[in-house]
Amino acid sequence: MLNTKNLSPQQLSLYTAFVLTVPIAAGVYFLRPEWRIAVIVFIIVFIGSFLLIQFTLNRFIYRKIKLIYKFIYQTKASLREETYYKYVLPQKSIDEVREDVEKWAEQRKREIDVLKSNEAYRKEFLQNLSHEFKTPIFAIQGYVDTLLDGAMNSPEVNKRFLENASRNVDRMVNLVSQLDEISKIESGEHPLKKSVFVIQDLIKEVCESLSIKTSKRNIKCAIKKGCEVPISVYADKEMIRQVLINLVSNATKYGKDNGNIVASIYRTDGKHVLIEISDDGMGIAAEHLPRIFERFYRTDSGRSRNIGGTGLGLAICKHVVEAHGQNIHVRSKVDIGTTIGFTLEERRE
Repeated sequence: MLNTKNLSPQQLSLYTAFVLTVPIAAGVYFLRPEWRIAVIVFIIVFIGSFLLIQFTLNRFIYRKIKLIYKFIYQTKASLREETYYKYVLPQKSIDEVREDVEKWAEQRKREIDVLKSNEAYRKEFLQNLSHEFKTPIFAIQGYVDTLLDGAMNSPEVNKRFLENASRNVDRMVNLVSQLDEISKIESGEHPLKKSVFVIQDLIKEVCESLSIKTSKRNIKCAIKKGCEVPISVYADKEMIRQVLINLVSNATKYGKDNGNIVASIYRTDGKHVLIEISDDGMGIAAEHLPRIFERFYRTDSGRSRNIGGTGLGLAICKHVVEAHGQNIHVRSKVDIGTTIGFTLEERRE
């Protein structure tokens, strides 16, 4: 039995014309048993039926299908598309056209889902941005209004309020600076100045620079045993320094008193180096892990605004690492600790 499921319009016209012509020619031969007449009738009816059916398909069916394709592409047809509509499309079966439309519908659905996700992210980002700016602005406004209402006459209150206002101004400047940094990295305005350096040396420098913060909570920052062998990487040293500062600062904020911050360095595939910064602090719940690299995203537990920071540190880390063409990841478990790792290009001497 002939499978008519995937026939093109031309094949369908031939098949239908043949099915119509055979009984007609057989009937003519039955009424007048002369094979020449039967053959002539068969040829005339077959050609006429084929042309009529093909014209009907092209005129009333594929003309509508052509409009569907134009709607899909939503553009004025180019010469190439007109050629496609004229010669290629009529050769497609109805099932093939259906598959094309289903693929288009699926693609559109994915695009709509992405747009909805982006819109939700945009709204949340604007809300968080508004909150981050609103807090220091209202604080500054409160201090200034209090001073103008007469507090300037008290030297002690005067100085304290000005110091508090200054801290909030510094917070806003830091926030704007970090947002500007992310924008420059995203737009490529912050070109990478790559050089070869030993990653262990940079980690030691960062731990030393943050020793005052870590010592306040008696947190030890060190390189994991077995990872001390110097490994050279090829990257922008100052940008990677900022990544390490952000990661160690976070580990200090959310680590436990008398805890440890451990840096691990591993060669992976002979081309890349994996650097991981681990703490033994409060950890992060699993539902928050996919979003911690988003700007301003904070979990609803201990990692809150009360601890401080702008909520941009990990976002900057992500952008810097991705600007190097590398990846960053996180592993964490509540009350066990958090490990954030990223890769860099290895450079062998």
